[in-house]
Amino acid sequence: MIVLALDTCLSACAGAVVRDGEVLSRAVEPMQRGHQERIAGMTDELMKAAGLRFSDLDRIAVTVGPGSFTGLRIGLAFAKGLSVALDRPCAGVGVLETLGRQGGNGRVLAVLDARAGQVHCQAFQDGAPADDAVTLDIEAAGRLEAPQVLIGDGAALLAAAFPAARQVMPEACDPTLVALLGARDPLIPADPVYMRHAYA
Repeated sequence: MIVLALDTCLSACAGAVVRDGEVLSRAVEPMQRGHQERIAGMTDELMKAAGLRFSDLDRIAVTVGPGSFTGLRIGLAFAKGLSVALDRPCAGVGVLETLGRQGGNGRVLAVLDARAGQVHCQAFQDGAPADDAVTLDIEAAGRLEAPQVLIGDGAALLAAAFPAARQVMPEACDPTLVALLGARDPLIPADPVYMRHAYA
């Protein structure tokens, strides 16, 4: 299966083309703004670097949040538009799950800054979800079972509560991992995950 993966939910525009687990091309460009202007050009460059035509794709995978409201919408709109144009399925991949798997083995807490004194978080054990994703006040999140790794842009917010945990703050979800998760069956629809109903 050939999968084009895209991520614009965090602080980068990222993408990869993966064929049956083999990475054919990959790019991560840090940016706070400008995803909308960059995503089409990056996608075209990724396909050329992979030596493929868009018609060769079997599936498109895209991160669906939680994350930057604007970035999330940009990635979803582009991926869904491409999906319709190519008549290829579009799979949704959660940001917290991707980060949780990026954190490696052991107890990992994926944590995103939800603003207003809150974080979106989810615990993982050896890459598998250990709890459901939740939105908590920072104080309440600090009472969760201590992780070995804190990963995500909210890691620093919980550093005082978990001083022994290693902090990892990637600028993007690993697009290679997004592709691998997006290749799973049954396909998960690319619907936005906001964690707060007011965001929708």
